[in-house]
Amino acid sequence: MSSDPLLQPFQLKHLTLKNRIMTTSHEPAYPEDGMPKDRYRAYHEERAKAGVALAMTAGSAAVSKDSPPVFNNVLAYSDSVVPWIQNLTDSCHEHGCAVMIQLTHLGRRTTWNKGDWLPSVSSSKHREPAHKAFPKLIEDWDIERIIGDFADAAERMQAGGMDGIELQVYGHLLDQFWSPLTNDLVGPYGADTLENRLRFPLDVLAAVRKRVGADFIVGFRYTADEAQEGGINAEEGIEISKQLAATEQLDFLNVIRGRIHTDPAMTNVIPVQGMRSAPHLDFAGEVKRVTGMPTFHAARIPDVATARHAIKSGLLDMVGMTRAHMADPHIVRKIELGRESDIRPCVGATYCLDRIYQGGEALCIHNAATGRELSMPHDIPAADQTRRVVIVGAGPAGLEAARVCAERGHSVTVLEAQAHAGGQIRITAMNARRREMMSIIDWRVAQCTALGVDIQFNVFAEQEHVVNLAPDVVIIATGGLPNLELFESGSEAKLVESTWDMITGDIKPADDVLIYDESGDHPGLQAAEVAASAGSRVEIMTPDRVFAPDIMAMNLTPYMRSLQDKDVTFTVTRRLLGVARNGNKLLATIGTDYSDHTHTVEYDQIVVNYGTMPMDELYFELKPLSSNEGAVDQNALINGEAQKIVRNAAGQFQLFRIGDAVSARNTHAAIYDALRLSKDL
Repeated sequence: MSSDPLLQPFQLKHLTLKNRIMTTSHEPAYPEDGMPKDRYRAYHEERAKAGVALAMTAGSAAVSKDSPPVFNNVLAYSDSVVPWIQNLTDSCHEHGCAVMIQLTHLGRRTTWNKGDWLPSVSSSKHREPAHKAFPKLIEDWDIERIIGDFADAAERMQAGGMDGIELQVYGHLLDQFWSPLTNDLVGPYGADTLENRLRFPLDVLAAVRKRVGADFIVGFRYTADEAQEGGINAEEGIEISKQLAATEQLDFLNVIRGRIHTDPAMTNVIPVQGMRSAPHLDFAGEVKRVTGMPTFHAARIPDVATARHAIKSGLLDMVGMTRAHMADPHIVRKIELGRESDIRPCVGATYCLDRIYQGGEALCIHNAATGRELSMPHDIPAADQTRRVVIVGAGPAGLEAARVCAERGHSVTVLEAQAHAGGQIRITAMNARRREMMSIIDWRVAQCTALGVDIQFNVFAEQEHVVNLAPDVVIIATGGLPNLELFESGSEAKLVESTWDMITGDIKPADDVLIYDESGDHPGLQAAEVAASAGSRVEIMTPDRVFAPDIMAMNLTPYMRSLQDKDVTFTVTRRLLGVARNGNKLLATIGTDYSDHTHTVEYDQIVVNYGTMPMDELYFELKPLSSNEGAVDQNALINGEAQKIVRNAAGQFQLFRIGDAVSARNTHAAIYDALRLSKDL
């Protein structure tokens, strides 16, 4: 038996969990019609078969119809959920993985114009800043109804074979009652005493326990310290924890520290890259110490070493590694096999959550198979026939293609013009907060090296060189270069600078800088941060109605924290129409999409973020020599089938291009291009 603390079993009531690693509740937004169907099942089953001991499913399955699914939540208030829960549970149980689900009523953390268009309800009359719906102040009959809804939902989960449930008591209705910051009630559920504030969540607990019986596992995931003046502080949170333990109706405590009512508050609860790892771990350990209760916790525990410390030191009984398992669902298996160095690292990019808050589904920035388990493999199958593959470019797309082709058993050569791998990620990682992004590259280089890929640096690939390698397949992953030519005029390209040059230090910030951001992604704000930190006056301008629309809540927070104490202004709905030199100044002509109004403003320096243009010269030189002439069978690509197009029978090789060599997109798109093409070569 292993002596690794992470691989020791844990006895939770009657349930033996085979190790100490779990995925905590999170909503990847994969439900269909509110049901956890095959995509949802496959996502959790992949992690179950790789060894996770406990899958806590759903980031808040809704128990009531006036808790509409703003994150495409599972609808626990419908009887039709039971067979889907049973299917999910059975699939995970087959691999020895326990399965639970988080139940909640969102309270004011939702909106009224979703689902059945019912008003949100809360113990507070004030709206939550993040979701902006003004709630109805809850009435006695609402309280009675919702208590019954929780009990009904718990019974459905029990009927579906779940091992247990946890009740969500942070940021949602239950803790809106127990927080003095969100309780405007009077009477037995009012804010005047801690006993009254705790009454509603404890009434819900009692109703659930009465319905499911003593043997079914029930826990709380709750905030024990709101980390905000006027809210629950650590001392009161410890007292609440003791009272929860004293009820003898709870089987575990899943500890949270902080609030999630605003983007910055949520980012402190769920830290992103550049922020401290495991910031609340010691506090969770204190809750375990004073209560003696089985204690779970997750908050940026991205690596095995930190998780092992949490268990070995007795701080936790079960450690949550949720985002880490989105990056690599096979963490436990790799620990068991002594292959920890092969674990694909979570880089803290939090693309997963950003996608959800854009109304999409959770995707990992550099594991394109996550959430696509029905069509994309995490373990790459071997090919029937070995082929010689030449890849041009060692950015994320090229390296992913190289890794996957090598896993297939092909002979792979990568040609890279620079002295090092990385492409645009190397520029991204020049921001100190985003250095972890280089792990996307470093992991792939290590994997390619172990698989025997020949990576040749300082090689500017030309047609003759590629052809002389006698490839069967050529993949162009050369990326792109900054586009400085505005659509409106095109005459300013020689007068403006690129965000890349600002970020890398190839240009120095002037006194008065305009960052014109028409892409709305990271380079614009990264360049602004460089200039502002150098003491420049910075204006960030966009033609959109919001700035940086591709940088969502949690990734935007660190930028704003960095910029808001500096001389930075944000200008929206203004379009840069042209640039002319005016002495030693630049004269910008600025318009708007909303009228014919224009005006001019002088700046010392104008920096443009307008995407990239493909570096595709080599692709077009090779195209006539290829059998497919670069053509892609899109249906085959989508359906996970091999590329078989032949447009030139005399062609010497198949030719493809991926990533920004096709068009300006993002890291995930580049890696997905590479995976779904290469897995069938």
